[in-house]
Amino acid sequence: MIFQTNRQTHKHKKEVLTNQQAYILAHRRHHHIITFFRLLILIIFLAVWEFSTRFGYVDIFFFSSPTAIVSHLYRMILDSSFFNHTGITLLETLISFLLVTFFSLSIAMLLWYQGSLSEILEPYLVVLNSLPKSALAPLLIVWLGTGSKTIIVAGISVAIFGSIISLYTGFCQADDDMLKLIITLGGNRKDALFKVILPSSIPLIISNMKVNIGLCLVGVIIGEFLAARRGLGYLIIYGSQVFQLNMVITSIIILCAIAMVLYKLIQSMEHHYKKVN
Repeated sequence: MIFQTNRQTHKHKKEVLTNQQAYILAHRRHHHIITFFRLLILIIFLAVWEFSTRFGYVDIFFFSSPTAIVSHLYRMILDSSFFNHTGITLLETLISFLLVTFFSLSIAMLLWYQGSLSEILEPYLVVLNSLPKSALAPLLIVWLGTGSKTIIVAGISVAIFGSIISLYTGFCQADDDMLKLIITLGGNRKDALFKVILPSSIPLIISNMKVNIGLCLVGVIIGEFLAARRGLGYLIIYGSQVFQLNMVITSIIILCAIAMVLYKLIQSMEHHYKKVN
Protein backbone atom coordinates (compact mmCIF):
# COMPACT_ATOMS: atom_id res chain seq x y z
CA MET A 1 0.00 0.00 0.00
CA ILE A 2 2.79 2.39 0.96
CA PHE A 3 4.73 1.43 -2.17
CA GLN A 4 1.69 2.15 -4.34
CA THR A 5 1.19 5.55 -2.67
CA ASN A 6 4.84 6.44 -3.28
CA ARG A 7 4.48 5.46 -6.92
CA GLN A 8 1.40 7.69 -7.25
CA THR A 9 3.19 10.59 -5.57
CA HIS A 10 6.22 10.16 -7.82
CA LYS A 11 3.96 9.98 -10.87
CA HIS A 12 2.12 13.15 -9.79
CA LYS A 13 5.40 15.03 -9.27
CA LYS A 14 6.59 13.88 -12.69
CA GLU A 15 3.37 15.13 -14.30
CA VAL A 16 3.68 18.51 -12.55
CA LEU A 17 7.30 18.81 -13.66
CA THR A 18 6.35 17.92 -17.22
CA ASN A 19 3.57 20.51 -17.21
CA GLN A 20 5.98 23.15 -15.90
CA GLN A 21 8.51 22.35 -18.60
CA ALA A 22 5.79 22.47 -21.25
CA TYR A 23 4.65 25.87 -19.94
CA ILE A 24 8.20 27.24 -19.95
CA LEU A 25 8.81 26.00 -23.48
CA ALA A 26 5.51 27.47 -24.67
CA HIS A 27 6.35 30.80 -23.02
CA ARG A 28 9.79 30.89 -24.65
CA ARG A 29 8.32 29.94 -28.02
CA HIS A 30 5.76 32.74 -27.71
CA HIS A 31 8.54 35.20 -26.81
CA HIS A 32 10.64 34.11 -29.79
CA ILE A 33 7.67 34.45 -32.15
CA ILE A 34 6.94 37.98 -30.90
CA THR A 35 10.60 38.96 -31.28
CA PHE A 36 10.71 37.47 -34.79
CA PHE A 37 7.69 39.44 -36.00
CA ARG A 38 9.01 42.65 -34.42
CA LEU A 39 12.27 42.26 -36.33
CA LEU A 40 10.42 41.26 -39.49
CA ILE A 41 8.31 44.44 -39.42
CA LEU A 42 11.44 46.54 -38.90
CA ILE A 43 13.33 44.81 -41.73
CA ILE A 44 10.39 45.19 -44.13
CA PHE A 45 10.03 48.87 -43.24
CA LEU A 46 13.76 49.54 -43.80
CA ALA A 47 13.76 47.56 -47.07
CA VAL A 48 10.74 49.44 -48.45
CA TRP A 49 12.27 52.75 -47.38
CA GLU A 50 15.61 51.94 -49.04
CA PHE A 51 14.12 50.69 -52.31
CA SER A 52 11.71 53.64 -52.45
CA THR A 53 14.60 56.09 -52.33
CA ARG A 54 16.75 54.13 -54.78
CA PHE A 55 14.01 53.90 -57.40
CA GLY A 56 12.83 57.48 -56.99
CA TYR A 57 9.46 56.87 -55.34
CA VAL A 58 10.62 58.95 -52.36
CA ASP A 59 12.86 62.01 -52.58
CA ILE A 60 16.07 61.11 -50.74
CA PHE A 61 16.77 64.81 -50.06
CA PHE A 62 13.72 65.10 -47.81
CA PHE A 63 13.45 61.57 -46.41
CA SER A 64 17.06 60.32 -46.47
CA SER A 65 17.55 56.52 -46.59
CA PRO A 66 18.76 53.75 -44.25
CA THR A 67 22.15 53.50 -45.98
CA ALA A 68 22.63 57.28 -45.87
CA ILE A 69 21.75 57.29 -42.16
CA VAL A 70 24.20 54.49 -41.43
CA SER A 71 26.89 56.35 -43.38
CA HIS A 72 26.22 59.56 -41.46
CA LEU A 73 26.25 57.70 -38.15
CA TYR A 74 29.60 56.15 -39.08
CA ARG A 75 31.05 59.60 -39.81
CA MET A 76 29.72 60.86 -36.46
CA ILE A 77 31.49 58.02 -34.67
CA LEU A 78 34.73 58.70 -36.51
CA ASP A 79 34.82 62.41 -35.65
CA SER A 80 33.57 61.74 -32.06
CA SER A 81 30.53 64.00 -32.49
CA PHE A 82 28.31 60.98 -31.77
CA PHE A 83 29.82 60.54 -28.31
CA ASN A 84 29.87 64.27 -27.54
CA HIS A 85 26.26 65.03 -28.48
CA THR A 86 24.77 61.73 -27.33
CA GLY A 87 26.70 61.84 -24.06
CA ILE A 88 25.52 65.33 -23.11
CA THR A 89 21.87 64.51 -23.91
CA LEU A 90 22.07 61.24 -21.98
CA LEU A 91 23.71 62.93 -18.97
CA GLU A 92 21.13 65.71 -18.85
CA THR A 93 18.31 63.18 -19.15
CA LEU A 94 19.64 61.01 -16.31
CA ILE A 95 20.15 64.01 -14.01
CA SER A 96 16.63 65.24 -14.76
CA PHE A 97 15.21 61.76 -14.20
CA LEU A 98 16.96 61.26 -10.86
CA LEU A 99 15.88 64.69 -9.61
CA VAL A 100 12.29 64.11 -10.74
CA THR A 101 12.21 60.72 -9.01
CA PHE A 102 13.60 62.15 -5.76
CA PHE A 103 11.50 65.31 -5.58
CA SER A 104 8.23 63.77 -6.79
CA LEU A 105 8.51 60.91 -4.31
CA SER A 106 9.41 63.27 -1.45
CA ILE A 107 6.60 65.71 -2.24
CA ALA A 108 4.03 62.93 -2.70
CA MET A 109 5.00 61.48 0.68
CA LEU A 110 4.68 64.94 2.27
CA LEU A 111 1.26 65.48 0.68
CA TRP A 112 0.02 62.13 1.99
CA TYR A 113 1.46 62.78 5.43
CA GLN A 114 -0.09 66.24 5.63
CA GLY A 115 -3.62 65.82 4.25
CA SER A 116 -4.50 69.51 4.60
CA LEU A 117 -1.43 70.49 2.57
CA SER A 118 -2.55 68.26 -0.31
CA GLU A 119 -5.97 69.91 -0.32
CA ILE A 120 -4.32 73.34 -0.56
CA LEU A 121 -1.80 72.46 -3.30
CA GLU A 122 -3.86 70.09 -5.45
CA PRO A 123 -5.38 72.80 -7.74
CA TYR A 124 -1.94 74.30 -8.36
CA LEU A 125 -0.44 70.92 -9.21
CA VAL A 126 -3.26 70.22 -11.67
CA VAL A 127 -2.79 73.61 -13.36
CA LEU A 128 0.99 73.25 -13.58
CA ASN A 129 0.67 69.72 -14.94
CA SER A 130 -1.76 70.89 -17.63
CA LEU A 131 0.42 73.81 -18.68
CA PRO A 132 2.33 73.21 -21.97
CA LYS A 133 5.91 72.96 -20.76
CA SER A 134 7.31 74.36 -24.00
CA ALA A 135 5.77 77.68 -22.92
CA LEU A 136 8.11 77.73 -19.93
CA ALA A 137 11.27 77.28 -21.98
CA PRO A 138 11.70 80.97 -22.97
CA LEU A 139 11.22 81.99 -19.34
CA LEU A 140 13.81 79.45 -18.20
CA ILE A 141 16.30 80.89 -20.66
CA VAL A 142 15.70 84.42 -19.31
CA TRP A 143 15.94 83.26 -15.71
CA LEU A 144 18.78 80.75 -15.97
CA GLY A 145 20.52 81.62 -19.23
CA THR A 146 21.59 79.06 -21.81
CA GLY A 147 23.36 75.88 -20.86
CA SER A 148 22.88 72.55 -19.15
CA LYS A 149 21.19 74.03 -16.07
CA THR A 150 18.30 75.36 -18.16
CA ILE A 151 17.99 72.10 -20.08
CA ILE A 152 17.91 69.99 -16.92
CA VAL A 153 15.22 72.23 -15.39
CA ALA A 154 13.23 71.93 -18.63
CA GLY A 155 13.47 68.15 -18.38
CA ILE A 156 12.31 68.25 -14.76
CA SER A 157 9.38 70.57 -15.52
CA VAL A 158 7.89 68.16 -18.08
CA ALA A 159 7.65 65.19 -15.70
CA ILE A 160 7.55 66.32 -12.09
CA PHE A 161 3.97 67.60 -11.66
CA GLY A 162 2.32 64.59 -13.27
CA SER A 163 4.61 62.31 -11.29
CA ILE A 164 3.62 63.94 -7.99
CA ILE A 165 -0.08 63.62 -8.78
CA SER A 166 0.28 59.98 -9.89
CA LEU A 167 2.28 58.95 -6.81
CA TYR A 168 0.03 60.81 -4.37
CA THR A 169 -3.08 59.25 -5.93
CA GLY A 170 -1.48 55.82 -5.64
CA PHE A 171 -0.57 56.42 -1.98
CA CYS A 172 -4.20 57.34 -1.23
CA GLN A 173 -5.36 54.03 -2.70
CA ALA A 174 -3.36 51.89 -0.27
CA ASP A 175 -5.02 49.04 1.64
CA ASP A 176 -7.29 50.58 4.30
CA ASP A 177 -7.30 47.39 6.35
CA MET A 178 -3.51 47.45 6.68
CA LEU A 179 -3.59 51.12 7.70
CA LYS A 180 -6.24 50.41 10.34
CA LEU A 181 -4.16 47.51 11.62
CA ILE A 182 -1.09 49.74 12.03
CA ILE A 183 -3.11 52.32 13.96
CA THR A 184 -4.77 49.62 16.08
CA LEU A 185 -1.36 48.23 17.04
CA GLY A 186 -0.28 51.64 18.30
CA GLY A 187 1.47 52.96 15.21
CA ASN A 188 1.22 56.53 13.97
CA ARG A 189 0.93 58.10 10.51
CA LYS A 190 4.70 57.93 10.04
CA ASP A 191 4.67 54.18 10.70
CA ALA A 192 1.82 53.77 8.21
CA LEU A 193 3.79 55.69 5.59
CA PHE A 194 7.01 53.71 5.89
CA LYS A 195 5.58 50.28 6.73
CA VAL A 196 2.46 50.16 4.56
CA ILE A 197 2.30 52.93 1.96
CA LEU A 198 5.83 52.83 0.56
CA PRO A 199 6.31 49.01 0.52
CA SER A 200 2.95 48.46 -1.18
CA SER A 201 3.61 51.28 -3.67
CA ILE A 202 6.94 50.02 -5.06
CA PRO A 203 5.30 48.67 -8.27
CA LEU A 204 3.60 52.05 -8.71
CA ILE A 205 6.89 53.89 -8.17
CA ILE A 206 8.70 51.74 -10.74
CA SER A 207 5.83 52.16 -13.22
CA ASN A 208 6.00 55.91 -12.64
CA MET A 209 9.73 55.84 -13.33
CA LYS A 210 9.11 54.11 -16.67
CA VAL A 211 6.90 57.03 -17.70
CA ASN A 212 9.23 59.69 -16.29
CA ILE A 213 12.33 58.55 -18.18
CA GLY A 214 10.60 59.24 -21.49
CA LEU A 215 9.15 62.55 -20.33
CA CYS A 216 12.53 63.72 -19.06
CA LEU A 217 14.07 62.92 -22.42
CA VAL A 218 11.32 64.96 -24.13
CA GLY A 219 11.93 67.88 -21.77
CA VAL A 220 15.68 67.78 -22.34
CA ILE A 221 15.19 67.84 -26.12
CA ILE A 222 12.81 70.82 -25.78
CA GLY A 223 15.49 72.60 -23.77
CA GLU A 224 18.19 71.71 -26.30
CA PHE A 225 16.05 73.09 -29.12
CA LEU A 226 16.25 76.54 -27.53
CA ALA A 227 19.25 76.76 -25.24
CA ALA A 228 22.03 74.41 -26.35
CA ARG A 229 25.12 74.28 -28.49
CA ARG A 230 25.57 70.56 -27.93
CA GLY A 231 23.28 67.57 -27.76
CA LEU A 232 20.94 65.68 -30.05
CA GLY A 233 18.25 68.35 -29.80
CA TYR A 234 20.74 70.92 -31.04
CA LEU A 235 21.70 68.64 -33.95
CA ILE A 236 18.03 68.26 -34.93
CA ILE A 237 17.46 72.03 -34.98
CA TYR A 238 20.76 72.76 -36.73
CA GLY A 239 20.25 70.02 -39.30
CA SER A 240 16.75 71.26 -40.16
CA GLN A 241 18.03 74.83 -40.57
CA VAL A 242 20.77 73.84 -43.04
CA PHE A 243 18.65 71.09 -44.69
CA GLN A 244 20.91 68.23 -43.59
CA LEU A 245 18.12 65.72 -43.21
CA ASN A 246 20.58 62.87 -42.68
CA MET A 247 21.71 64.60 -39.47
CA VAL A 248 18.12 65.18 -38.35
CA ILE A 249 16.88 61.63 -38.91
CA THR A 250 20.07 60.08 -37.50
CA SER A 251 19.67 62.15 -34.33
CA ILE A 252 16.03 61.09 -34.03
CA ILE A 253 16.98 57.42 -34.39
CA ILE A 254 19.67 57.81 -31.72
CA LEU A 255 17.02 59.36 -29.44
CA CYS A 256 14.74 56.37 -30.06
CA ALA A 257 17.59 54.01 -29.16
CA ILE A 258 18.34 55.95 -25.96
CA ALA A 259 14.67 55.92 -24.94
CA MET A 260 14.39 52.17 -25.58
CA VAL A 261 17.57 51.33 -23.64
CA LEU A 262 16.59 53.46 -20.63
CA TYR A 263 13.08 52.01 -20.62
CA LYS A 264 14.43 48.46 -20.81
CA LEU A 265 16.77 49.11 -17.88
CA ILE A 266 13.88 50.20 -15.67
CA GLN A 267 11.76 47.32 -16.97
CA SER A 268 14.51 44.86 -16.02
CA MET A 269 14.52 46.37 -12.54
CA GLU A 270 10.76 45.81 -12.41
CA HIS A 271 11.15 42.16 -13.48
CA HIS A 272 13.84 41.64 -10.84
CA TYR A 273 11.54 43.06 -8.15
CA LYS A 274 8.72 40.75 -9.22
CA LYS A 275 11.03 37.72 -9.10
CA VAL A 276 12.31 38.59 -5.63
CA ASN A 277 8.79 39.14 -4.32
